[in-house]
Amino acid sequence: MAEKSSKLGTNPASFASGKKHEQGRELIASLARNLPSGPGVYRMIGSEAPGVGSSAAGLVLYVGKAKNLKKRVLSYTNQGKLSPRIQRMVCETRGMEFVTTHTEAEALLLEANLIKKLRPRYNILLRDDKSFPEIAVEKTHDFPRVIKHRGVRNANCSYFGPFASTWAVNETITTLQRAFLLRTCSDAVYSSRTRPCLLYQIKRCSGPCVGKISKRDYSLLVGQATEFLKGKSRKIQKSLADEMQKASDAQKFEQAAQFRDRIKALTRIQGHQDINPGTVVDADVVAIHQEDGKDGSEQSGRGAKACVQVFFFRGGRNFGNRAFYPAHTAGETPAAVLEAFMGQFYSTHTPPPEILLSHNLASGDAAKVMASALSERAEKKVTIKVPSRGDRARLVAHALENARGALARKKSENETHEQLLAALAQTLGIDQPLERIEVYDNSHVSGTNQVGVMIVTGPEGFVRGAYRKFNIKGAIQPGDDYAMMREVLSRRFTRAMKGQQALEGALSKEKEKNWGGLKNWDMPDLVVIDGGKGQLGVAMDVFADLGIGGVALSAISKGPERNAGREQIHMPGKSKPLILDERDPVLYFLQRIRDEAHRFAIGSHRKKRSKSLTRSGIDDIPGVGPGRKKALLQHFGSSSGIKEAGLSDLEGVKGISSSTAKRIYDWFHQDN
Repeated sequence: MAEKSSKLGTNPASFASGKKHEQGRELIASLARNLPSGPGVYRMIGSEAPGVGSSAAGLVLYVGKAKNLKKRVLSYTNQGKLSPRIQRMVCETRGMEFVTTHTEAEALLLEANLIKKLRPRYNILLRDDKSFPEIAVEKTHDFPRVIKHRGVRNANCSYFGPFASTWAVNETITTLQRAFLLRTCSDAVYSSRTRPCLLYQIKRCSGPCVGKISKRDYSLLVGQATEFLKGKSRKIQKSLADEMQKASDAQKFEQAAQFRDRIKALTRIQGHQDINPGTVVDADVVAIHQEDGKDGSEQSGRGAKACVQVFFFRGGRNFGNRAFYPAHTAGETPAAVLEAFMGQFYSTHTPPPEILLSHNLASGDAAKVMASALSERAEKKVTIKVPSRGDRARLVAHALENARGALARKKSENETHEQLLAALAQTLGIDQPLERIEVYDNSHVSGTNQVGVMIVTGPEGFVRGAYRKFNIKGAIQPGDDYAMMREVLSRRFTRAMKGQQALEGALSKEKEKNWGGLKNWDMPDLVVIDGGKGQLGVAMDVFADLGIGGVALSAISKGPERNAGREQIHMPGKSKPLILDERDPVLYFLQRIRDEAHRFAIGSHRKKRSKSLTRSGIDDIPGVGPGRKKALLQHFGSSSGIKEAGLSDLEGVKGISSSTAKRIYDWFHQDN
């Protein structure tokens, strides 16, 4: 992509007087005079200090693309045609950056990449951008296996999907095992087998590991499985039916029964399709339902206002669907939201040859530009349609119905959650709305593998991307819960204070660089500690030491005789704990977020403990990596054998130099 980048701005001193909107509008008008009339990407820059989601000039407020940069940027000076959200953005604009491109399709791809990287606050953002599971069939092995895959593709496999859920992948792999008898074991297990495994016994594998099938016959099975995943299942079924008939005519009834079972497996997965797409082979169906359109007013309430449903059809079969709830959709048309969603979604997912939409995109030629950009990304032709009749129209109508129902359910969940948060704030005497609640817990076994955790919840439920775990590093007496909590809270809120200093410009660039990801540590409205008065006192001491104010504190502990349902809520300045009614929804909510903290703490502790159980005495030796470790273990048989070996014995191991052998020997004989 050939680009030309420029950065324009004005002296911040020029904004010392006048209305903020006029300042932003005048700045934009002055910059637009020198812009070209060709395609490109623009960024609105705010005045906050650089950090995550920032450029060298400041915080990125918005990223947009244009067919005509000059005309598009000038449109921001017409206040009467701007939504309230965009008007606020113009008020905060203190600079702009521009990148010119050869085509509008190139601008669209660049815009999607920048939005994904910078996450600007005024863009319509795709919240859930996880990769989807796929099925991979190996190419390089003599006896390829079929496996579940998620993440980056490589050239050594053929990929089929995406699937909307892991369950759908597992179901399909099970069908492939029954119908085509392909192996799923790892190469290490495959190479070490001396007798058939259980899957061979139950007729879900052809047993290539012990020579039960020739390479040629296995390749035929792989070819049939590939054809099936490409949608040519009828052809495969007919072939298997012919083979079954031949075996039956030859009175090979056991072999005929095997073919019969394979045909039944294929029929089973075909019968589980919720929709028969008919003539649709490889396509995504994308439908949007939005609560409010672009009416010039701000949407009321918090939470999801639009739902985008994506159905995946591959090989003529429905591979499932996924609902998305884009953020920052207030005042936007469904077409604009759909266009922004597609740009971000297909920046990380390979588009199919056909995409069916419920709405036309925002501008007249937007679909043409989007198709050109997606074709460039997929390296094959991609068509975008809004069908009006036939099978395709019925699929879109079905997706639209699902989007409408999903948004209604999401809205109901959000309203219930917001009511709980309001009730919790009232119960604890908190005046401000609760946007971010953090819950802390510790976990250990007899003082070993100590770990502390933080979970986060808010108006839209648990924010799992903000969960954090803290491996206890300080010199703490094993099992000292108070000291563990002090370390966790000190580390967490020291980072929060550094983040505030960075935003205020009080932290040097070098120090800020060393505290990476500061903007991911927003200050909470409420901190809930799993514990009693002692843990609450520790939290109060940490807040006092760091000078933190404006954050409500509470602790929740089991009731008398650790009776669940009679939890006690401890608050600063209250001599007696608050005990809520057993059926109080606020108590249920507190129990749920505390239990989520328990779950995350115990899971983190178990992972740490499992990792420690598999470590040996040579894992911490400087200069001994996986290769040398493997050579040492193969030579001496165990870590204890390495520890007892003499210096000359260590030097005799392949790949171990004299200096490395001396380092290993000294490591185990430091006391001497």
